[in-house]
Amino acid sequence: MQIIGKQYSWRILMFLLAEHKVEEAIEALEAGEKNCPELKGPGDTSSMELSSYRSEFLKRRSMLEDQLIEITEQPVVSILELKKALSALIKLGKGPLAHQLLLKSYGSRLQKSIELFLPSCSVYPKTFPATLSRLLFSIISVTTKESGLIFGDNPVYTNRVVQWAEWEIEYFVRLVKENAPSSETVFALGAASNCVQASLTYSSMLESQGLKLSKLLLVLLLPYIEEVLELNFRWATRAALDVTEIDESLLLSTRSMSPLSAFATLSDSVLVDSGMKFMDIIEDILAQLTPMTVLHFGANILTRISQLFDKYMDMLIKSLPSPSDDDNLTELKEVIHFRVETDSEQLALLGLAFIILDELLPLAVIKVWSLKNESKELESENTVPNASITAELKEWKRSLQHSFDKLRDHFCRQYVLTFIYSRQGKTRLNALIYLSGEGADLYWDSDPLPSLPFQALFAKLQQLATVAGDVLLGKEKIQKILLARLTETVMMWLSEEQEFWDVFEDESVPLCPLGLQQLIFDMHFTVEIAHFAGYPSRHVHQIASAIIARAIRTFSARGIDPQSALPEDEWFVETAKIAINKLLLGPSGSDTSEIDEDHSIIHDEIVSDSDETASSSLSSIESFKSFASANMGELDSPMYFTNPDG
Repeated sequence: MQIIGKQYSWRILMFLLAEHKVEEAIEALEAGEKNCPELKGPGDTSSMELSSYRSEFLKRRSMLEDQLIEITEQPVVSILELKKALSALIKLGKGPLAHQLLLKSYGSRLQKSIELFLPSCSVYPKTFPATLSRLLFSIISVTTKESGLIFGDNPVYTNRVVQWAEWEIEYFVRLVKENAPSSETVFALGAASNCVQASLTYSSMLESQGLKLSKLLLVLLLPYIEEVLELNFRWATRAALDVTEIDESLLLSTRSMSPLSAFATLSDSVLVDSGMKFMDIIEDILAQLTPMTVLHFGANILTRISQLFDKYMDMLIKSLPSPSDDDNLTELKEVIHFRVETDSEQLALLGLAFIILDELLPLAVIKVWSLKNESKELESENTVPNASITAELKEWKRSLQHSFDKLRDHFCRQYVLTFIYSRQGKTRLNALIYLSGEGADLYWDSDPLPSLPFQALFAKLQQLATVAGDVLLGKEKIQKILLARLTETVMMWLSEEQEFWDVFEDESVPLCPLGLQQLIFDMHFTVEIAHFAGYPSRHVHQIASAIIARAIRTFSARGIDPQSALPEDEWFVETAKIAINKLLLGPSGSDTSEIDEDHSIIHDEIVSDSDETASSSLSSIESFKSFASANMGELDSPMYFTNPDG
């Protein structure tokens, strides 16, 4: 009877398996194990009957497992059927296999969804990564939840889910790269940026389920983002520097709204068009960035923008006149598309570059960078203080400033060298003017004036300031920066020109106290020019102090006693102010007959506010017509000389 009962049980089990009645089949197996406890262990195979029964039992059990596996691998299996099959495998003691089948099933579902979607990637080149992200992370989320519900919090299964999710993310990143627009195209950066935004946003939502995948995502996305940025900015550089390819219709539509349009009538239109094109390219790039992209790759993007700005400044430098224009620089001249020759054109170029540096670029960048604070999708710990004060933006602005300074300094150098050297290459500003022993001591001279080159410098700065007042109207900041730097450049040249100092150190050349007095007086006069015109510079003062100290040491070494030869510092300061007033009054104030045509002083452009006496402080005057200026906090406060011997 026992054998007949067992055979009957097998027939019932086979029937249940044939009918795919999984739960009943499981119950039949459990009943068999209950009736025969020996089946649960290795068993005693000494009994022929037990061995045969055990063999049949294991065979039927294996058939049930195969059937359950087949159910999970059906392409159209429902979630409910899948869960039942997995639960049945767990009851059969096949937990690890069941978990593996869970991951395989959901991975298959993801694969099918992706295969259905991929053909449309080319139709939506910028947004397809976001759709792929949604498909990926929704499946990861469901899988994680189902794993927890079916298998509990077992760390082994949890780790397997994480590992599976990481594999799927790697596959996702490869898919994005393979189906994204070419990295050089206009859509590439937008697609990459949307990929970062969507994938990091979705991955952050999974953190509540114990899945922290953001770091892996960033590691995998970094090479892709860097490649896109590299090729996009390479294209942007070519486009920004190619002034032959300018969309006139676009520029005409935006010119009236651009601050750069103020220079349209003052300079070559190509210059203004190039500036507007540069900003259009930058704004197109910025428009494609998302908050998450800015948050995680912002420093990289800022670096590339500053590099592009630096190359644009290099192009503008080549457009300025250069003292070495006649040298063998044909390879540079071949890429120069426009030239600025006159003072007004050169100042317009500097003004355009300064507006891009000081206004347009920061405004465009900060507008985009602020989105990372406003986005609701960012976690509080990921937000940063106001974008205008973040460390990365400060460093970026310093980099931009350095690039602009190259342009400014090139302009100042070529302008000063043109002033200092005649067309024949002779130096107007040389030591010979301080070697003449003729004339009375300056201290006893009723009308002491600076030497002719420094009178000419005063006139040259007035001329340029007048032009700057027209070209850079309303841009007092850049006016003052340029005039201050021009004055510094003259002083730096004098300080560093060794041929100038070699003359004084030559034992065969006689020196006299008057030469030392005149040199020191010229230095004070230059400092007072800057102070009087409203652009006092600490650097000008420091260089002048160094020149005075060196002159005193040099003349002292040649036997000139500075204590007996020099008046007090206050005398030089006040006399320099009086000299400025005399030069402002016109020809009656000074003899300019010895100043050549390049150094002529344009007196009819100068207006004096009053006929103040010699003792009045000209430094207190805020401005006059030639110097279109107002007080400027960016430049250093005026300083007076201390005793050089101290």
